[in-house]
Amino acid sequence: MGKSDASWAINLKFDEYNWRWMLGLETLPAILYFFGLFAVPKSPRWLIMHGETEEAIKIMSRFSDPSDAQKQILTIKKSLDQEDNKQKSAVKDLFSPSLRLVITIGVVVAILQQITGINSVFFYAPMIFEQSGLGTDASFIQAILVGIVNLVFTILAILFIDKLGRKPLLSLGVAGIAISMFVLSYGFNSATYSFTNESIAGLPETAQQEQLDALVSSSFNSEEEMEVAASAIVGDAVYADHKNDFIKASIHMNTGLILFAILSFVASFAISLGPVMWVLFSELFPNKIRGIAISFVGLINSAVSFIVQWIFPWELDVLGSSTTFLIYGVFAAVGLIFIVRVIPETKGKSLEELEAQLVK
Repeated sequence: MGKSDASWAINLKFDEYNWRWMLGLETLPAILYFFGLFAVPKSPRWLIMHGETEEAIKIMSRFSDPSDAQKQILTIKKSLDQEDNKQKSAVKDLFSPSLRLVITIGVVVAILQQITGINSVFFYAPMIFEQSGLGTDASFIQAILVGIVNLVFTILAILFIDKLGRKPLLSLGVAGIAISMFVLSYGFNSATYSFTNESIAGLPETAQQEQLDALVSSSFNSEEEMEVAASAIVGDAVYADHKNDFIKASIHMNTGLILFAILSFVASFAISLGPVMWVLFSELFPNKIRGIAISFVGLINSAVSFIVQWIFPWELDVLGSSTTFLIYGVFAAVGLIFIVRVIPETKGKSLEELEAQLVK
């Protein structure tokens, strides 16, 4: 659209201010979200803490049977009365033996959400698509498609989280993540590499065209084989400086399979680990330590996100795309086993019921 010849696109200077438009348009959903917050009801627990019990009953009755709402309100009041008689929690309380199970679940899920590579795909999507042989413009279009899929399946998660439950969505989504990453690994592993006169002509001028003509008649079954042959002709330094250019010029693979696998991965994440993790955290931890516990696992989540994004370019460069995505798939498979065997279903249970079940 930035290069469109349409008069309205030219008048809005999409081509000249493409990055400004791309970032500026993000204010629209932010504004909608801000005004949408005014429609969010207050927490019944917060209302009870501030003496507004009648308002709490009204709100609770909107989401459950009136008689059941009354029972839950009484349970919450009793729980709050008990908390008033206890000392405030501290970080050291997170490591008490009685909380070992819930903290373990929280830490594992926080790590799993990021270690499966979601932010690597989000932030490096254009680069991944370019490595699959697509052009730069097509890569950006595919990256936009990734964002749309993420939005649609996040909405589906909101619609189904109370109907299907937290654990089924997590299990289904993480299984989809594992399968998608294995397919993505297979797609890059099955790629072949060969040069044509046209693709060589598009390489940087620092690589002498006469030298590269020797590659036209050659075909390679892996990126490593192509790298050895190209480096022997142009030199290690030149190849290292233009490695991505050589890959894009020579790679031949099933781009449809790659696109499907990435979109499937994003959809699986958006309907499970993305939104469900935070809902699970709000229900999993006991009332006394919930604030500190969510902050603690949130810090771990952010730290793992930083590490995964930091080493992702290095993984692509040293391990290759196939091995990198295979590692993400293995992490997801291990996480799926943990979800099925350890994580409880929190749907339809009060915070007090979950605390009685999980805190020994």
